[in-house]
This record gives sequence, C-alpha cells and structure tokens, in this order.
Amino acid sequence: MLDYSKFLNKKVVNVKPSGIRKFFSIAEEMDDVISLGVGEPDFLTPWHIRRTAIDYLDKGATRYTANAGLLALREEICNYYSRKFKIDYNPKEEVLVTVGGSEGIDMAIRTLISNEDEVLVIEPSFVCYKPIVETSGGIPVPLITKEENSFKLDAETLENAITDKTKLLILPYPNNPTGAVMRKGELEEIAAIVIKHNLFVISDEIYSELTYGNEEHCSIASIDGMQERTIVINGFSKTYSMTGWRLGYALGPEPVISQMTKLHQFAIMSAPTNSQYAAIEALKYGDKDIAKMRDDYDMRRRFTVNAFREIGLDCFEPEGAFYVFPCIKSTGLSSNEFCERLIMEKHVAVIPGTAFGDCGEGFIRVSYCYSIDNIRKAIDKIGEFVEELKEKHGS
Repeated sequence: MLDYSKFLNKKVVNVKPSGIRKFFSIAEEMDDVISLGVGEPDFLTPWHIRRTAIDYLDKGATRYTANAGLLALREEICNYYSRKFKIDYNPKEEVLVTVGGSEGIDMAIRTLISNEDEVLVIEPSFVCYKPIVETSGGIPVPLITKEENSFKLDAETLENAITDKTKLLILPYPNNPTGAVMRKGELEEIAAIVIKHNLFVISDEIYSELTYGNEEHCSIASIDGMQERTIVINGFSKTYSMTGWRLGYALGPEPVISQMTKLHQFAIMSAPTNSQYAAIEALKYGDKDIAKMRDDYDMRRRFTVNAFREIGLDCFEPEGAFYVFPCIKSTGLSSNEFCERLIMEKHVAVIPGTAFGDCGEGFIRVSYCYSIDNIRKAIDKIGEFVEELKEKHGS
C-alpha cells in the first residue's frame, strides 16, 4: 500500500479537525435533532437580490470578471464603507472581491506572514484563523479574553503578548462565538499599541451590521493611523443572508491588496460572476432588509439570553453577531461532554466552547438564527438535561 505520509504536507496533517464539524456529522445521522449549532441566517436572500441574479443569468452574464471583481461592485463596496463607517477606499486599487470572507482571511494571512512570524489570535474566536496561520508557516499566539471583561481584548493583554517576532493582530469583532463587541474608545487603546509596535491588523468585520443597542459598529480602520496598517474583511453572507452565494471582500492599502489579488488570481481567478451582480443590488437597495433582520435577531437574542438564565445557566449578554455563549461549568461536565451527551440524550445540537480555543472550556456556543419556536424547544430540552444532571448529582 502506498505510504501517503511521504506526500502529505505535514503542516496540513497536523491541523486539528474543526470542532464544529464533528457535531454536524452526528446530527446528520440522527432523526429529529434540533440544531442550534449552525451560524447561518434562517432568512431567505431578499427577493430583489435573487431577482437581480436571475435577470443577469437570463442575460447570459456568465463569464469571468476582472480578478479583483467587477469594478461596479468595488465602487459600491467603497460607497458602502464611506457611508456606513466613514472610511474612504479607492475602488481600483484598494478592494479585492473574494469567494466569501474566509478566502479574504486566507489571502490576507498568506500575503502578510512568513516563516515563524508571530500572529496574535484572539480566543475564543472563529475556527479558521489559527489553522491558516499554521499552514502559512506562522506561529499563532492566543490572546485570551474573559467573560469578566465582556470577552473584549484589553490593552494590557495585547501589550504583554507582543515580542520582536510579532507581526500581525487578528481582530474579530463583533465576535463569533461570544457576541462581544468593541467600541471606539476601546479600539483606540488597541490602535495606540499596534502603532507603537508597528504591527499590522486583519479586522474581520463580517458581523458589522449585526450590533445591538444605540452604538453602531466601529471599524479599527477608522481610527487615526490605522487605515494604512489594516486589512478589513467583510462580506454578504451574514448581512444579506447570502451564505451560499460565497462572496466577500477585502479592503486595505494598495501594496497589500495588490499582492492578495495576485494570490487570488492564481488560486481562484475571480469570484462568482452572478453573485457579484446580486451583491451590487444588495449594497444599493438592501438597507431595509438589514434593519428587518437585525430587529428580528435582537428579539431572539433577548429571548435566548433570558431563557438560559431561567434554566439556571449564566449567560453573557452579547452585543453583536447571532450567538450566545452560556457557561455550563455548574453542571460539572466539560464542554465536549455536555454537548455529546446533550445531542445523544436530548437530540439537541450545540457547539462546545473549546471548538473556538482552549479558553472556551466551560462554555457552549448557541446560535439564535433560528425560529423562536425552535429556540424555545431546544432550550426547554437543555433545561431538562441540566435538571437531570442536578438530580443525579444530588442523589
């Protein structure tokens, strides 16, 4: 038999499988599972966006676009960031349209990182950053955020982690899985340290439109001195419920974007043409769609937090995204044990906090981008499970 280990890239082999996919696989093999595990909007892509895509297909718009994406789309992306976040970009030189935000993250890390560069990765956070850093030859350095600090990065934690090998900070706010948000004053403190140590930043802002309360999202690129040292990643999946359209974008200084575009050119060619035309429609006419979805998520957010507290689990109140991160330490189970037993005994799927970093131990991630009815049923079953654990422990 062929020894495949001689051919496989050891850096890829050594990457741990996603802790999220494991529970998806279990759920797929079982009947009547209620899943609160997937971070995917339950809304359909708004009809006017779908209709635009249909119209362009009917017109035969099925050819490649420019590597960086349709210029009309890049112009609308720049208009959007100027209008929403007061940051101006050049559509011809400072924008790259990507296959989802994930490709933008991949291209940015691979463009910026060389062997043994240290990359500061906030934890808990989305699962893709650390593996991409590792396979790019970099060294991920975790920055642990804690519930008592509302899962925000503080200046002291950042300062203490920086060495002479540190090159990059990945800043994922609003945060998946915690729902934490960083406000302008807090970002200014982080920016001062970044500038002091001459670091670069990748700001993953895929949930930028999903913030709750009176303050809107603030991009670190809007802070004085930061636009020239920040790659902003965003996309259409969460904001417009366009997950399957696979479209995102990167914004940043031309010397970096041009190198990302070169990688993208060889690896991808161009993002899906039809999705790009649909995205122009979304950016031009989708503000009301965003507001409607955000209001609905906000209602579900408040319901979900209260429901977990009512069954006796402490639950941090998120200010963004569409996840809650309740604490299950009181049950005496590890995060993985809790999730495995919950799906097997109660047929409810949630994700262990450790899927997002070791510091997620004692927490679970629950998505509230589902109907209130499904959320209610699932949390009722979680409540039953927690109560049974208490009774067993008490006996």
